Amino acid sequence: QVQLVESGGGLVQPGGSLRLSCAGSGGISNYYRMAWYRQAPGKQRELVAVINNGGGTNYADSAKGRFTISRDNAKNTMYLQMNNLKPEETAIYYCQANHVIGFTYWGQGTQVTVSS
Repeated sequence: QVQLVESGGGLVQPGGSLRLSCAGSGGISNYYRMAWYRQAPGKQRELVAVINNGGGTNYADSAKGRFTISRDNAKNTMYLQMNNLKPEETAIYYCQANHVIGFTYWGQGTQVTVSS
């Protein structure tokens, strides 16, 4: 059974940094697309960043210049480095993966709280 497990969330002060990880059971090389989403209280889930198997990336405008998405297929892990975090980025962060055979998988989420 495929599992995606996020980690690395926590409490950080405004302007601080966090690195999120998403570990995939059974390997991630067959996920042609992987992404980070976030959902703040009372808001819809939104796309933060995407990475494909070739390493191509795309970011939400709010994340450009501050966030970096990466993946290490050998370690079966995707990452999101977040710098200069803002209070409005407090949310549950989810990883998503699209398998080559057509299934989409989600992790359970990790809480990120940006507060002084």
